[in-house]
Amino acid sequence: MDAASYESFRSELFEAIWRDLDPLEEEIENTESLPYDRLMPLLREMRAFGLTIPEEYGGVGLSMTQYLPVLGEFAKVQGGIRVVVHVHNSMAHALWELGNEEQRKAILPGCVDGTNSVAFALTEPDHGSGADLGTTIVRDGDDYVINGRKWLITNSDFATHFIVFGKTDPTGGEEAVSAVLVERDTPGFSIEALPETMGCKGGQHGLLTFVDVRVPVTNLLGEEGRGLAQMEQALEISRVFIAATSLGTAERSLELALQYSKDRVTFGKPLAARQGIQRYLAEMATDVYALRNMISDAAEKWDRGLRIPAEASMCKLFGLEAVGRVTDRALLVFGGIGYTRKHPIERLYRDARLNWLEEGPPTIQYMVAAATLLKGYEWDR
Repeated sequence: MDAASYESFRSELFEAIWRDLDPLEEEIENTESLPYDRLMPLLREMRAFGLTIPEEYGGVGLSMTQYLPVLGEFAKVQGGIRVVVHVHNSMAHALWELGNEEQRKAILPGCVDGTNSVAFALTEPDHGSGADLGTTIVRDGDDYVINGRKWLITNSDFATHFIVFGKTDPTGGEEAVSAVLVERDTPGFSIEALPETMGCKGGQHGLLTFVDVRVPVTNLLGEEGRGLAQMEQALEISRVFIAATSLGTAERSLELALQYSKDRVTFGKPLAARQGIQRYLAEMATDVYALRNMISDAAEKWDRGLRIPAEASMCKLFGLEAVGRVTDRALLVFGGIGYTRKHPIERLYRDARLNWLEEGPPTIQYMVAAATLLKGYEWDR
C-alpha cells in the first residue's frame, strides 16, 4: 500500500479500534469470552482480517513496516481481541508464504472476510516441539492418516483450517516432520476447550485430537520432510509480530503512567515531581524507544526480502523483557489502585505475560539467536 493510502487507512482503523472495540473491554474481562456476534462484523468492517494478505487475493496488502503498528494498537485495547487479529493474520501470511497457488486461492480470499481462518497446530501435551512430536501423518495411498493430540491452539473455537505438524515416519527425526492442512469438520478430528487464561481474556486455546483423520495428499503444505524448516520460516516474522504486541502494550502503559503521575497528588506534589517516579518513567521510555527501533529495523529488512532469524528472536526476546519491565514500573507508579480494575494497568499487566510464551519462550529465542550467529550470520545488514 502506498504511503498516502496507508496513512488514511491507518487513521480510520485506529479511530474504529477505539470507537468500536474499546467499549467491549469491560464485558470481555467480566465474562471471559469474546462477543463474536458483534466482534467479527466489526473486524470485518475494519478490514482487520486481510491486513497481511496480498491485494491479489482481496487483502489489504500491508508491508510488515505498515502492519506492525496496527497490531500494536490492537494490543492496547484488549488482549483477547489482539490475539484473534494476530493469529488470523500471522497464519494467513504463513499460508501465503508456504502454500502452493491452489491452496492460496482456495483459502486466502475467505480469510479476507473472516469466513476462513487458519490456526497453527504445533504444541503437544505429551511431547515437545520441533523433532519431538508424537503426532503422526502417515501416507496411505492418496491420503495422509493423522493420529495425535495438540493443545494450546489459539483461535481453535472458530478456525476453519489448521496447519498440523507431525511425522510422516513415526520413527524418524527432524527429516520426518511435515505439515498438512486439516479442515475443521474432517471426520475423526475433535476440538475441546481448555481453561481460561490469565490474561488476553476471551479467546480459546484448544485441545485438538486426531483419530485416524484422513486428508488428501494435496493438503501437504510445502514439501514432505521439510516441516521444521517451514515452521521456522512461519514463526520468523511472527516473532516480530509478538514484539510489536509487546511494544503496543508498553506504549499504552507508559502513556497511562505519565498521565497518572501528573494527576495524582500526594503531600501537595504530583507524583511526577518525585525523583523515584521520574526514574521509573525514564526507564519505561528507554525500553519503549529501544524496542521500537529494533522492530523497525527487522521489519525494514523483511520488506527488503531478507530473512531475519536472529533479529526476529532478538526482537521477541527483548520485547518480552521490555514489556515486563514497563508494566512492572507502571504498576509501581499507580501504586495499590493499579492492582484493581479501576485502571487498565491491571489488564495490561496480565495481557503482557502471554508475550513470554507466544512463538517460543525465552529459552528458544536464546537458542535460535545464538545458533544463528555462531553459523556466521551477519545480522548487521
